[in-house]
Amino acid sequence: MTPIAPVTLAGRLVTLEPLEKSHHDELVAAVRDGEVWKLWFTAVPSPQEMGAEIERRLELQEAGSMLPFVTRRNADSVVLGMTTFMDIDAGLPRVEIGSTWNRASVRGTGTNVDAKLLLLTHAFEVLGCPAVEFRTHWMNMASRAAIERLGAKLDGVLRAHRRMADGSLRDTCVYSIIASEWPQVRSGLEFRLAGHLDSAR
Repeated sequence: MTPIAPVTLAGRLVTLEPLEKSHHDELVAAVRDGEVWKLWFTAVPSPQEMGAEIERRLELQEAGSMLPFVTRRNADSVVLGMTTFMDIDAGLPRVEIGSTWNRASVRGTGTNVDAKLLLLTHAFEVLGCPAVEFRTHWMNMASRAAIERLGAKLDGVLRAHRRMADGSLRDTCVYSIIASEWPQVRSGLEFRLAGHLDSAR
């Protein structure tokens, strides 16, 4: 079994780098693009909270429950945001892909498609996961649509599952992709990525 350990994943549009404290200023610049922390149904760190969020993710990495990455665009080396393998069950192994956010200006450019292709390829083909999970707020329609476009299936909804920063209770949609579905999901992601690459030429 391949250990679930920090690794750099290089794709066509982006590279996923292991999160480090030195990424702080680049991540602050990224989160200010679109002020995505102001969306009430997300848990994106504000510029003032970025240092604490980096510390939190690195502490979870040390505990073995998270593998955090920074997403960097290959074309100009600009940091776009963060993503993770989280809620890691190393014994199965099983991971959730989550705690993801990106600059608002890169939506629809294919960078997130490339990042998901990198993460899922590593999870299924290197780590040997039988399933990969995704979770999001019931009200986060954009996130739900993006997860469903991957080919993930809705396993269920956890009602009143988490308390948000504003005190409201979150209903959590739980999705997954299982290993037998991965070849079809991979083909779909590669097709979508090729479209973005063609349009960029």
